[in-house]
Amino acid sequence: MTTRARPVSRMALRIAGWTLGAIVLLITVLVVVFLTFDWNRARPWVDDKVSAAIGRPFAINGDLKIGWHNAPQEWLTGWRAWIPWPRFSAANITIGNPDWAQQKYFATLDEIDFQVAVLPLLRRKIVIPSINLVNPSVDLERVLDGTNNWTFRLPSSSTPSEWKLDLHNVAFQKGRLLLSDQQNELTLDGTIDTLSQPIPIGEVLREQEKASRQHSAEAVGASGAAKLSRQAAASSSASAVEQSVTASSTNAPATASAAVIGSASAASEASAGGGASAHGAAAASTPTSGRAARNAPPQYALGWSVKGEYKRTTVEGSGKLGGILALQDASHPYPVQVDLRIGDTRIAVAGTLSDPAHLAALDLRLWLQGRSMARLYDITGIPLPETPPFATDGRLFARLQGGPMVFRYEDFTGRVGGSDINGTLVYQQQTPRPVLSGTLVSNVLQLSDLGPIIGADSRASRRQRGDTSSQPAGKVLPVEEFRTDRWKTLDADVHFTGRRILRSKSLPISDLYTHLILDNGILTLDPLRFGVAGGSLAGTIRLDGSADPLAGRFSIAARHLRLKQMFPTFAPMQTSLGEVNGDVALSALGNSPARLAATSNGEIKLLVNDGAISNLLLEAAGLNVANVVYNRLFGDKTTRINCAAADVVVSKGVAEPRIFALDTADALINVDGKVDLSSEDLDLTIRPHTKGFRVFSLRSPLHVGGTFARPKVGVDIPALALRGGAVVGLALINPFAALIPLLAPSNVGESPCAQMFASMRALPSAPPPGVTKPPVRKTAR
Repeated sequence: MTTRARPVSRMALRIAGWTLGAIVLLITVLVVVFLTFDWNRARPWVDDKVSAAIGRPFAINGDLKIGWHNAPQEWLTGWRAWIPWPRFSAANITIGNPDWAQQKYFATLDEIDFQVAVLPLLRRKIVIPSINLVNPSVDLERVLDGTNNWTFRLPSSSTPSEWKLDLHNVAFQKGRLLLSDQQNELTLDGTIDTLSQPIPIGEVLREQEKASRQHSAEAVGASGAAKLSRQAAASSSASAVEQSVTASSTNAPATASAAVIGSASAASEASAGGGASAHGAAAASTPTSGRAARNAPPQYALGWSVKGEYKRTTVEGSGKLGGILALQDASHPYPVQVDLRIGDTRIAVAGTLSDPAHLAALDLRLWLQGRSMARLYDITGIPLPETPPFATDGRLFARLQGGPMVFRYEDFTGRVGGSDINGTLVYQQQTPRPVLSGTLVSNVLQLSDLGPIIGADSRASRRQRGDTSSQPAGKVLPVEEFRTDRWKTLDADVHFTGRRILRSKSLPISDLYTHLILDNGILTLDPLRFGVAGGSLAGTIRLDGSADPLAGRFSIAARHLRLKQMFPTFAPMQTSLGEVNGDVALSALGNSPARLAATSNGEIKLLVNDGAISNLLLEAAGLNVANVVYNRLFGDKTTRINCAAADVVVSKGVAEPRIFALDTADALINVDGKVDLSSEDLDLTIRPHTKGFRVFSLRSPLHVGGTFARPKVGVDIPALALRGGAVVGLALINPFAALIPLLAPSNVGESPCAQMFASMRALPSAPPPGVTKPPVRKTAR
């Protein structure tokens, strides 16, 4: 048995030796073939296979090479270090565009190279430590019907591939991205490159804060920017983003990838070393392991810049991003920084994305600056009003998955003109329209900053915010039209409070509160409440922009407005103790404040009772010359107001008083005539009727004419001429008799207050918008 076994053993050894020799020979032959074979002969085959796989023309126009090299340094462990790895490289690669595209190529690449681990191939696993790209360029196009060139028709497969790809890093030199989006009127030309070294998110946040402070100074001035900085410092959102990112990184799972750091290192070295030297850079940047790397805050690895146009407006910006492969890491926040100027509006963000491959959520610090908030509509789709130049700073959260998209601009602070603004706004995507809700507070509100909302700001202010509409010469009521088409794109529910109002001394407005509701193109302010002269001016405004022209309804109530505070700059009025109460009910059709006034119908009622007023005003209105001179020389005394009332009817934009009278102990003053809100013409007659005798009273009516912009006040010439003629005639007979016409006898009986109060008992009413209110019926005097 032993003798027979020996030949068998020898035969087995020979077979094993032959087999091993054959394998070695085969490997040697393969190595020789790999080293000597001209792989350019395989390019047509590779081109055809890739073209069929992606459904686009693919071509390697340069050299295709395959060589054997040692494994990257980080992968040299044990006996595996003796196994060489193949390195693939290809030059001048192109991917074609569809025939309809403007550009010939979808993508071009000067060079690509990478190494593949050999042993994992036996397990159907492709392990690539790094892919190195040199000057990649991508062209993205979309036409008006929505057709785009970035959607590839890939062949469908009934079963998933058994092969798995394990790619650790992507490093590249200066890439280029071209975008032509006809559907959104957007064209961009951007570049992206690796940073010289990774930058922590905290450092970028501080840099962006400094830059945004300078941009805020350009928008709202150095003083406004300084105030905004103090507001932001007091706000919890200023450092919340950085703290949130640090916390999320620390709490990340221990198995999370540190691809952000690795890709940043690779990009840095590849950029410095050039195309060929990028091999070593990528290899040297294999992601490090360890808890310190996994828990480190995210870092920026790439820098980008872009120029172009959006809706015929210049676009220019720059920013930073994390590593490319970090986009696939759902366990770590992905860092993003953007500083973008679109026309005269600047938007800057710095923060992170959660699960960036699926755009799950955002946590960013957001800065905004611009000439008017209305300019944000083309960028955000939110119809904000016209405002003075503004700047804001706050924290933006967004939930993009797991339900309707929600954006929350939380605890932001800002400056709008000379006013501060603070609060939280929430934008939620809903059907049929998105909804904007929130609460805004201005601690110090400059009244003039509200002017642009209704187009009532100055011509210089309109130019500054980019308004091209022209207010007609000599017209006071704003002609700038409301942009009602934008009202139908979004619903809103916003509370606004102005705690303290800065205004001229002649306007006694102290505070403001309103609840704004926008529902399917119908804008409602309910309530709209001002603190005025120690009382309140409150009401409801409803503007229905769902139809053309806009239909408006206005209901306003004035309560306990103190005369003394209503005219704070007029010294004689400071002796007044009276109050003003009133109600307004109007309806109108029109797309601007001027057109609404010109078509308005309704009633206005005002009442003053139990008060007092400066005698200087009454005597001036009654032309009691002697008393005017006396009071100006020796002071003023107080005259009691028995009552004052105005009951005005507005019909087709023409306001006419039923009653407009002021009754005092010394005189009864009546006002009649009309005010044309369409032409802005004044035609009023003020008739003073004295009580008792007055010396040197011409007792002649005053006429108020002209326009809102240029009113003219004078005496009623015919009445004054009659009395003046009598003075001259008597002077020729007897100089002392000439004083008789200047003695004004009483022609007023009992006080008419009861009649006035009776007419004011009913609240004013207004017909539906577009329905005419009957005018005042004239009665013989």
